Amino acid sequence: MASITPHKDGYRAQVKVGTERDSQVFRTKREANAWASARETELRASRGKPAADRHTLAEAFKEYAERVSSKKNGTKWEQNRLAAFVRDFPQYASRTMAQADTPMWAEWRDTRLKGFTAPSGKKVRAVTGGSVLREINLYRNVFTIARKEWKWIDASPFADMGMPEDGAPRTRRPHPWKEIRPIVRWLGYRTGAAPETKSQEVALAWMVALRSGMRAKELRGLGADTLNLQTGVAKVAHKMQYLTKRPREIPLPKPALRLLRAVAHREQCFSVSAESMDALFRKAKNALLIDDLHFHDSRGEALTRLARKVDVLTLSRISGIKDLKLLQEHYYRETSEQIAARL
Repeated sequence: MASITPHKDGYRAQVKVGTERDSQVFRTKREANAWASARETELRASRGKPAADRHTLAEAFKEYAERVSSKKNGTKWEQNRLAAFVRDFPQYASRTMAQADTPMWAEWRDTRLKGFTAPSGKKVRAVTGGSVLREINLYRNVFTIARKEWKWIDASPFADMGMPEDGAPRTRRPHPWKEIRPIVRWLGYRTGAAPETKSQEVALAWMVALRSGMRAKELRGLGADTLNLQTGVAKVAHKMQYLTKRPREIPLPKPALRLLRAVAHREQCFSVSAESMDALFRKAKNALLIDDLHFHDSRGEALTRLARKVDVLTLSRISGIKDLKLLQEHYYRETSEQIAARL
Protein backbone atom coordinates (compact mmCIF):
# COMPACT_ATOMS: atom_id res chain seq x y z
CA MET A 1 0.00 0.00 0.00
CA ALA A 2 1.35 3.45 -0.96
CA SER A 3 1.08 6.75 0.92
CA ILE A 4 2.15 10.24 -0.14
CA THR A 5 2.95 12.83 2.56
CA PRO A 6 4.44 16.36 2.43
CA HIS A 7 8.17 16.42 3.20
CA LYS A 8 10.17 19.65 3.42
CA ASP A 9 10.05 21.14 -0.12
CA GLY A 10 8.52 18.05 -1.72
CA TYR A 11 6.65 14.83 -1.06
CA ARG A 12 7.68 11.51 0.46
CA ALA A 13 6.28 8.38 -1.18
CA GLN A 14 6.14 5.27 1.02
CA VAL A 15 5.32 1.79 -0.20
CA LYS A 16 4.68 -1.39 1.77
CA VAL A 17 3.94 -4.82 0.30
CA GLY A 18 3.92 -7.58 2.90
CA THR A 19 7.10 -7.10 4.94
CA GLU A 20 8.87 -5.17 2.19
CA ARG A 21 9.09 -1.38 2.61
CA ASP A 22 10.57 1.38 0.48
CA SER A 23 10.41 5.17 0.41
CA GLN A 24 11.71 8.08 -1.61
CA VAL A 25 11.36 11.87 -1.70
CA PHE A 26 10.28 13.76 -4.84
CA ARG A 27 9.86 17.41 -5.79
CA THR A 28 6.25 17.07 -7.00
CA LYS A 29 3.27 14.99 -5.90
CA ARG A 30 2.84 13.68 -9.45
CA GLU A 31 6.38 12.23 -9.46
CA ALA A 32 5.79 10.69 -6.03
CA ASN A 33 2.55 9.01 -7.18
CA ALA A 34 4.16 7.69 -10.35
CA TRP A 35 7.11 6.21 -8.47
CA ALA A 36 4.88 4.71 -5.73
CA SER A 37 2.66 3.02 -8.31
CA ALA A 38 5.60 1.56 -10.23
CA ARG A 39 7.44 0.50 -7.08
CA GLU A 40 4.36 -1.18 -5.60
CA THR A 41 3.88 -3.14 -8.82
CA GLU A 42 7.54 -4.14 -8.72
CA LEU A 43 7.35 -5.31 -5.11
CA ARG A 44 4.18 -7.32 -5.75
CA ALA A 45 5.83 -9.00 -8.72
CA SER A 46 8.86 -9.93 -6.61
CA ARG A 47 6.77 -11.61 -3.89
CA GLY A 48 7.39 -15.32 -3.90
CA LYS A 49 10.80 -14.95 -5.53
CA PRO A 50 13.88 -16.24 -3.68
CA ALA A 51 15.67 -13.61 -1.60
CA ALA A 52 18.70 -13.83 -3.89
CA ASP A 53 16.52 -12.59 -6.77
CA ARG A 54 14.94 -9.78 -4.75
CA HIS A 55 18.00 -8.10 -3.26
CA THR A 56 20.74 -6.38 -5.23
CA LEU A 57 24.44 -6.32 -4.43
CA ALA A 58 24.15 -2.59 -3.66
CA GLU A 59 21.42 -3.35 -1.09
CA ALA A 60 23.62 -6.01 0.52
CA PHE A 61 26.55 -3.61 0.76
CA LYS A 62 24.36 -0.90 2.29
CA GLU A 63 22.90 -3.36 4.81
CA TYR A 64 26.36 -4.63 5.75
CA ALA A 65 27.76 -1.10 6.13
CA GLU A 66 24.95 -0.12 8.49
CA ARG A 67 24.56 -3.32 10.51
CA VAL A 68 28.06 -4.85 10.59
CA SER A 69 30.77 -2.34 9.63
CA SER A 70 29.37 0.29 11.99
CA LYS A 71 30.27 -1.95 14.96
CA LYS A 72 33.92 -2.36 13.98
CA ASN A 73 36.98 -0.24 14.67
CA GLY A 74 37.66 -0.27 10.90
CA THR A 75 34.26 1.25 10.12
CA LYS A 76 35.53 4.07 7.92
CA TRP A 77 37.65 1.91 5.60
CA GLU A 78 34.95 -0.73 5.12
CA GLN A 79 32.14 1.76 4.49
CA ASN A 80 34.31 3.78 2.10
CA ARG A 81 35.31 0.64 0.20
CA LEU A 82 31.71 -0.58 -0.11
CA ALA A 83 30.54 2.84 -1.29
CA ALA A 84 33.42 3.04 -3.80
CA PHE A 85 32.41 -0.31 -5.30
CA VAL A 86 28.82 0.86 -5.85
CA ARG A 87 30.09 4.15 -7.34
CA ASP A 88 32.79 2.70 -9.62
CA PHE A 89 31.04 -0.53 -10.66
CA PRO A 90 27.33 0.32 -11.03
CA GLN A 91 26.94 -2.43 -13.62
CA TYR A 92 27.80 -4.99 -10.93
CA ALA A 93 26.16 -3.24 -7.96
CA SER A 94 22.77 -3.24 -9.73
CA ARG A 95 22.83 -7.04 -10.13
CA THR A 96 20.81 -9.24 -7.83
CA MET A 97 22.69 -11.40 -5.35
CA ALA A 98 21.95 -14.42 -7.55
CA GLN A 99 23.52 -12.67 -10.55
CA ALA A 100 26.65 -11.60 -8.62
CA ASP A 101 28.28 -14.91 -9.52
CA THR A 102 31.86 -16.17 -9.74
CA PRO A 103 32.47 -15.00 -13.36
CA MET A 104 31.38 -11.47 -12.38
CA TRP A 105 33.81 -11.35 -9.46
CA ALA A 106 36.63 -12.78 -11.59
CA GLU A 107 36.00 -10.01 -14.11
CA TRP A 108 36.02 -7.41 -11.33
CA ARG A 109 39.30 -8.86 -9.96
CA ASP A 110 41.05 -8.56 -13.32
CA THR A 111 39.72 -5.02 -13.80
CA ARG A 112 41.10 -3.90 -10.42
CA LEU A 113 44.50 -5.42 -11.20
CA LYS A 114 44.71 -3.66 -14.60
CA GLY A 115 43.15 -0.30 -13.68
CA PHE A 116 40.09 1.21 -15.32
CA THR A 117 38.10 4.35 -16.07
CA ALA A 118 35.16 4.91 -13.69
CA PRO A 119 31.73 6.01 -15.00
CA SER A 120 32.56 9.51 -13.73
CA GLY A 121 35.52 9.60 -16.13
CA LYS A 122 38.08 9.32 -13.34
CA LYS A 123 41.10 7.13 -14.06
CA VAL A 124 41.44 4.49 -11.33
CA ARG A 125 44.95 3.12 -11.14
CA ALA A 126 45.83 -0.56 -10.97
CA VAL A 127 46.33 -1.98 -7.48
CA THR A 128 48.47 -4.79 -6.15
CA GLY A 129 47.31 -8.33 -5.55
CA GLY A 130 47.49 -7.68 -1.80
CA SER A 131 45.07 -4.75 -2.08
CA VAL A 132 42.64 -6.85 -4.12
CA LEU A 133 42.86 -9.65 -1.54
CA ARG A 134 41.93 -7.22 1.25
CA GLU A 135 38.90 -6.06 -0.72
CA ILE A 136 37.90 -9.65 -1.53
CA ASN A 137 38.01 -10.50 2.18
CA LEU A 138 35.53 -7.68 2.84
CA TYR A 139 33.15 -8.61 0.01
CA ARG A 140 33.38 -12.30 0.88
CA ASN A 141 32.33 -11.49 4.44
CA VAL A 142 29.30 -9.60 3.10
CA PHE A 143 28.21 -12.79 1.33
CA THR A 144 28.97 -14.89 4.44
CA ILE A 145 26.71 -12.70 6.59
CA ALA A 146 24.06 -12.62 3.86
CA ARG A 147 24.12 -16.44 3.75
CA LYS A 148 24.29 -17.24 7.46
CA GLU A 149 22.28 -14.46 9.11
CA TRP A 150 20.08 -12.78 6.50
CA LYS A 151 19.33 -15.95 4.47
CA TRP A 152 19.58 -13.97 1.22
CA ILE A 153 21.75 -16.54 -0.58
CA ASP A 154 22.58 -20.23 -0.37
CA ALA A 155 26.24 -20.18 -1.45
CA SER A 156 29.15 -17.77 -1.81
CA PRO A 157 30.51 -16.97 -5.30
CA PHE A 158 34.04 -16.67 -3.89
CA ALA A 159 34.36 -20.39 -3.09
CA ASP A 160 35.57 -21.31 -6.58
CA MET A 161 37.29 -18.05 -7.54
CA GLY A 162 41.03 -17.88 -8.06
CA MET A 163 42.76 -15.42 -5.77
CA PRO A 164 45.42 -12.97 -7.01
CA GLU A 165 48.96 -13.51 -5.85
CA ASP A 166 50.02 -11.39 -2.94
CA GLY A 167 53.22 -9.42 -3.35
CA ALA A 168 56.50 -10.67 -1.91
CA PRO A 169 56.79 -9.94 1.83
CA ARG A 170 58.67 -6.74 2.65
CA THR A 171 62.19 -7.22 3.96
CA ARG A 172 63.00 -3.52 4.41
CA ARG A 173 64.59 -2.58 7.73
CA PRO A 174 65.48 0.99 8.75
CA HIS A 175 69.17 1.69 9.43
CA PRO A 176 69.74 2.96 13.00
CA TRP A 177 72.33 5.64 12.11
CA LYS A 178 71.66 6.43 8.46
CA GLU A 179 67.85 6.57 8.65
CA ILE A 180 66.28 6.37 12.14
CA ARG A 181 68.41 9.06 13.78
CA PRO A 182 68.24 11.54 10.83
CA ILE A 183 64.44 11.20 10.57
CA VAL A 184 63.93 11.75 14.30
CA ARG A 185 66.21 14.80 14.21
CA TRP A 186 64.49 16.24 11.11
CA LEU A 187 61.14 15.96 12.89
CA GLY A 188 62.58 18.05 15.72
CA TYR A 189 62.26 15.59 18.60
CA ARG A 190 64.45 16.01 21.70
CA THR A 191 65.12 12.93 23.82
CA GLY A 192 63.26 12.94 27.13
CA ALA A 193 61.22 16.07 26.34
CA ALA A 194 57.47 16.00 25.86
CA PRO A 195 56.64 16.71 22.21
CA GLU A 196 55.17 20.15 21.53
CA THR A 197 54.55 19.93 17.76
CA LYS A 198 52.85 17.39 15.54
CA SER A 199 56.19 16.52 13.94
CA GLN A 200 57.74 15.82 17.34
CA GLU A 201 54.76 13.60 18.21
CA VAL A 202 55.34 11.61 15.01
CA ALA A 203 59.01 11.14 15.89
CA LEU A 204 58.17 9.90 19.39
CA ALA A 205 55.39 7.64 18.09
CA TRP A 206 57.76 6.10 15.54
CA MET A 207 60.43 5.43 18.17
CA VAL A 208 57.84 3.76 20.42
CA ALA A 209 56.65 1.70 17.45
CA LEU A 210 60.25 0.66 16.68
CA ARG A 211 60.51 -0.80 20.18
CA SER A 212 57.00 -2.17 20.76
CA GLY A 213 55.69 -3.17 17.31
CA MET A 214 52.50 -1.15 17.86
CA ARG A 215 50.44 0.01 14.89
CA ALA A 216 49.75 3.72 14.31
CA LYS A 217 46.10 3.36 15.36
CA GLU A 218 47.13 1.50 18.52
CA LEU A 219 49.54 4.31 19.39
CA ARG A 220 46.62 6.72 19.01
CA GLY A 221 44.77 4.75 21.69
CA LEU A 222 47.43 5.31 24.34
CA GLY A 223 46.58 7.64 27.20
CA ALA A 224 46.36 8.01 30.96
CA ASP A 225 43.43 5.58 31.11
CA THR A 226 44.92 2.91 28.83
CA LEU A 227 48.64 2.98 29.64
CA ASN A 228 49.93 1.58 32.93
CA LEU A 229 53.63 2.35 33.48
CA GLN A 230 53.73 0.23 36.65
CA THR A 231 52.55 -3.01 35.03
CA GLY A 232 54.02 -2.15 31.62
CA VAL A 233 50.76 -3.04 29.86
CA ALA A 234 48.67 -0.95 27.48
CA LYS A 235 44.99 -1.75 26.86
CA VAL A 236 43.84 -0.39 23.50
CA ALA A 237 40.74 -0.81 21.38
CA HIS A 238 41.04 -2.93 18.22
CA LYS A 239 38.94 -3.65 15.15
CA MET A 240 37.69 -7.05 16.39
CA GLN A 241 36.64 -5.79 19.81
CA TYR A 242 32.98 -5.96 18.78
CA LEU A 243 33.46 -9.76 18.84
CA THR A 244 35.97 -10.23 21.68
CA LYS A 245 34.22 -7.68 23.95
CA ARG A 246 37.55 -6.61 25.44
CA PRO A 247 40.50 -4.42 24.43
CA ARG A 248 43.85 -5.77 23.28
CA GLU A 249 46.47 -5.99 26.02
CA ILE A 250 49.97 -5.12 24.81
CA PRO A 251 53.01 -5.93 27.00
CA LEU A 252 55.47 -3.07 26.42
CA PRO A 253 59.28 -3.42 26.52
CA LYS A 254 61.12 -1.16 28.98
CA PRO A 255 62.68 1.03 26.24
CA ALA A 256 59.16 1.85 24.97
CA LEU A 257 57.96 2.64 28.50
CA ARG A 258 60.90 5.01 29.05
CA LEU A 259 59.96 6.91 25.88
CA LEU A 260 56.28 7.07 26.86
CA ARG A 261 56.98 8.41 30.35
CA ALA A 262 57.05 11.99 29.00
CA VAL A 263 53.47 11.75 27.67
CA ALA A 264 51.92 9.08 29.91
CA HIS A 265 50.05 11.70 31.96
CA ARG A 266 48.16 13.01 28.93
CA GLU A 267 44.57 12.00 28.26
CA GLN A 268 45.78 11.01 24.80
CA CYS A 269 49.52 10.46 24.38
CA PHE A 270 49.43 11.21 20.64
CA SER A 271 46.88 13.66 19.28
CA VAL A 272 48.10 13.44 15.67
CA SER A 273 45.91 11.17 13.50
CA ALA A 274 47.22 7.95 11.94
CA GLU A 275 46.91 9.55 8.48
CA SER A 276 48.93 12.60 9.58
CA MET A 277 51.56 10.33 11.13
CA ASP A 278 52.07 8.70 7.76
CA ALA A 279 52.03 12.03 5.88
CA LEU A 280 54.55 13.76 8.17
CA PHE A 281 56.77 10.68 8.19
CA ARG A 282 56.81 10.62 4.38
CA LYS A 283 57.64 14.33 4.31
CA ALA A 284 60.65 13.73 6.56
CA LYS A 285 62.04 10.74 4.70
CA ASN A 286 61.53 12.41 1.31
CA ALA A 287 63.39 15.51 2.52
CA LEU A 288 66.26 13.24 3.58
CA LEU A 289 66.16 11.35 0.23
CA ILE A 290 65.40 8.03 1.95
CA ASP A 291 63.71 5.59 -0.43
CA ASP A 292 61.19 2.81 0.16
CA LEU A 293 60.68 3.28 3.90
CA HIS A 294 57.23 3.34 5.51
CA PHE A 295 56.07 4.21 9.03
CA HIS A 296 54.64 0.68 9.30
CA ASP A 297 58.10 -0.84 8.70
CA SER A 298 58.67 -0.03 12.37
CA ARG A 299 56.42 -2.98 13.23
CA GLY A 300 58.56 -5.47 11.32
CA GLU A 301 61.74 -3.98 12.79
CA ALA A 302 60.42 -4.17 16.36
CA LEU A 303 59.21 -7.75 16.06
CA THR A 304 62.47 -8.83 14.42
CA ARG A 305 64.41 -7.38 17.36
CA LEU A 306 62.04 -8.86 19.95
CA ALA A 307 62.30 -12.30 18.30
CA ARG A 308 65.83 -12.53 19.71
CA LYS A 309 64.56 -12.10 23.26
CA VAL A 310 61.27 -14.03 23.47
CA ASP A 311 59.78 -17.26 22.14
CA VAL A 312 57.40 -17.27 19.17
CA LEU A 313 54.23 -17.63 21.26
CA THR A 314 55.19 -14.62 23.38
CA LEU A 315 55.96 -12.69 20.19
CA SER A 316 52.52 -13.62 18.88
CA ARG A 317 50.95 -12.31 22.09
CA ILE A 318 52.92 -9.04 21.91
CA SER A 319 52.06 -8.42 18.24
CA GLY A 320 48.46 -9.62 18.38
CA ILE A 321 49.15 -11.83 15.32
CA LYS A 322 47.69 -15.30 15.87
CA ASP A 323 48.76 -16.68 12.48
CA LEU A 324 52.38 -17.74 13.06
CA LYS A 325 52.98 -18.13 9.31
CA LEU A 326 51.97 -14.50 8.77
CA LEU A 327 54.23 -13.46 11.64
CA GLN A 328 57.19 -15.33 10.16
CA GLU A 329 56.74 -14.33 6.50
CA HIS A 330 55.76 -10.66 6.88
CA TYR A 331 57.17 -9.37 10.16
CA TYR A 332 60.32 -11.37 10.90
CA ARG A 333 62.85 -9.60 8.67
CA GLU A 334 66.26 -10.87 9.70
CA THR A 335 68.22 -11.98 6.63
CA SER A 336 69.93 -15.35 6.24
CA GLU A 337 73.31 -13.59 6.38
CA GLN A 338 72.41 -11.91 9.68
CA ILE A 339 71.23 -15.22 11.15
CA ALA A 340 74.44 -16.93 9.96
CA ALA A 341 76.56 -14.19 11.56
CA ARG A 342 74.80 -14.74 14.89
CA LEU A 343 75.32 -18.49 14.64
